[in-house]
Amino acid sequence: MTAPFLDLVDLASERLGAAVVEANDEFFAPKENLIKPDTPIWMEGKYTERGKWMDGWETRRRRDDGDHDWCIVRLGVRGIVRGVDVDTAFFKGNYPEACAIDLGDGSSWREVLARSALKGHAHNVFAIDAAPAATHLRLRIYPDGGVARLRVHGDVVADWESLRRRGEVDLAAVEHGGLVVACSDMFFGSRHNLIMPGDATHMGDGWETKRRRGPGHDWTIVRLGTAGTIQRIEVDTRHFKGNAPGACSLDASGDGEHWRELLAKTPLQPHARHTFEDQVQAIRDVTHVRFNIFPDGGVGRLRLYGRPK
Repeated sequence: MTAPFLDLVDLASERLGAAVVEANDEFFAPKENLIKPDTPIWMEGKYTERGKWMDGWETRRRRDDGDHDWCIVRLGVRGIVRGVDVDTAFFKGNYPEACAIDLGDGSSWREVLARSALKGHAHNVFAIDAAPAATHLRLRIYPDGGVARLRVHGDVVADWESLRRRGEVDLAAVEHGGLVVACSDMFFGSRHNLIMPGDATHMGDGWETKRRRGPGHDWTIVRLGTAGTIQRIEVDTRHFKGNAPGACSLDASGDGEHWRELLAKTPLQPHARHTFEDQVQAIRDVTHVRFNIFPDGGVGRLRLYGRPK
């Protein structure tokens, strides 16, 4: 059974601006590897001047009186951590015996995961309960060893008091607390890419469905960071040249169940940024948006600009 929190935003993602800012030791492999977006790899026969090359963070064998090593991650956005994945892929004889996790602001800390056993070459998934909103995470490993990746899943806590002063903002942006909660299909590209910061850099950096062979169309549902009125929509199909949808439409809801048309079915062009403003219906207190594509295909980014409630 998959832990529900694994579908939440990775608060430690480099794409959100997270960074590993400090570690007490990184003799065999650098701390920065810990939050790399790519899946860890193994390179047979590759060595550095310090030992076997490993795709992760790895400390030397501890020979002093200390009982653990540690590193500190500055989260990309302030948030509430719901769970973590301590991935020890390819660390088989050199993984830590256990780990613990603290959250805080980089100077004061609160333990949210007590010392817990780890398995080698495995996803070690731990739920976190009643965590405070935090900007930093400290990973402690006992006594030493290597971790390939650390994923920190949770809910973004946006500063809506400040954002409201801006006027129009992207209500769906992941850094503002938006979340893509469901979709019909994401065979080629994750639905979560739709609302990530910046422009898509290639097709794999967007949401893309498989080729539809039957009736119907594909869709995805975005929960906004806060309720508001959407005034301008951007649908970016750049990099999708032979596989962009033929058209799109959007529906709005105040509860995620009852829907009203926000944008009527409108043609899309491949490899283009589309902006819709005059065509957008004025609907107040929107909390969810359903993005429909006809019949299938790929979209790099979806921006839903408006005024928060």
